[in-house]
Amino acid sequence: MAGPLSGVLVLDVATFLAAPFCATLLAEFGATVIKIEQPGAGDSLRKLGTPSASGDSFIWMSDSRNKTSITLDLRTPEGAELFRKLAARADVVVENFRPGTMDDWGIGYAALAKLNPKLVMLSVSAYGQTGPYREMPGFARIAHAFSGLAYLAGEPGRQPVVPGSTSLADYMSGMFGAIGVLMALRHAEKTGEGQLVDIGLYESIFRITDELAPVYAATGIQRERLGADIGYVTPHSHYQTADGDWVAIACSNDKMWQRLMRAMGIAGDPSLATNAQRVQRRGDVNALVAKWTGGLPLAKLLEICTREEVPCAKLLSIADIFADPQYRARENLQERHDPRAGKVTVPAPAPRLSKTPGEITHLGPALGDGNDAVYGKLLGLSADEIADLKNRGII
Repeated sequence: MAGPLSGVLVLDVATFLAAPFCATLLAEFGATVIKIEQPGAGDSLRKLGTPSASGDSFIWMSDSRNKTSITLDLRTPEGAELFRKLAARADVVVENFRPGTMDDWGIGYAALAKLNPKLVMLSVSAYGQTGPYREMPGFARIAHAFSGLAYLAGEPGRQPVVPGSTSLADYMSGMFGAIGVLMALRHAEKTGEGQLVDIGLYESIFRITDELAPVYAATGIQRERLGADIGYVTPHSHYQTADGDWVAIACSNDKMWQRLMRAMGIAGDPSLATNAQRVQRRGDVNALVAKWTGGLPLAKLLEICTREEVPCAKLLSIADIFADPQYRARENLQERHDPRAGKVTVPAPAPRLSKTPGEITHLGPALGDGNDAVYGKLLGLSADEIADLKNRGII
């Protein structure tokens, strides 16, 4: 069955991860994505991280899946002209150069919209297309710092740590970018007008910082690092078991607290009945829960929490994930055979659509694997013309 985005043509002229991840999400649900890379070297993501048997990295194999690669030097007049011809046929362009770069090459949104008024372009940059920092460089780590997230990650009084994945801002920006592209495509369908989708890496992270901004604006309270805890709910943290494993327990309201007390086999304490009271006595509450979890092996603890409907889960390692029956039942890990890399296991597409689910048709492509098809069949160039462009380093 054709995916819901079948017939949508996307040009991915970006590098590394943020905007390209948007294109990957679209590709998983049926869009045709042409990945445009620099001749010779290709996208730097190919060499980031652990290399696979293909010579390209595993992150490339996973996060560039379902794409066709072509090579094209956009900095040359002939390269820019070929790109304009492709953009005239495309529905979406995704890019993450510094603001103004594509305009300098004559292939910015304004120029492309004249050729293709319905074109949607996603521009991802460190700080967005406007503002005093628009031309400053940045990566996900910088976005974590600038968004306020890294400030909160770690133990009180100690060095702030990486907030989970070092690429979180890239992935989040790719997801927000995909949402923006889909909304813009819907608008284009109704009006015939495309538009520019603009997101700064830091903005995708700042958008998910819950009550951080409104609380500071209203009260002047600046949240500080709390380790595994959060500022407004207790107990809601990580606790160690008798056999050395760690679990997360989420007690988000007073009803959950009552369930947890039943699980712990203790009587209700009126002084801890409300979340506000528990937050004020965070240390006492965490010590009480930690003493209980520390006296039980993991299996017994999970059994009790399941029986009493207390949200609890082991902090899974990737080895745990590969062995877990829930991941297996949901097919969250999918194995594909790649002609260059052999057997590779990657995360499954998300979310799940009941009628038109996403799929992985192939893993990250070889550099320029689509040159003949795209330049020959799509643009109608002859074999001699393609060979000449290749010899002169244009493609």
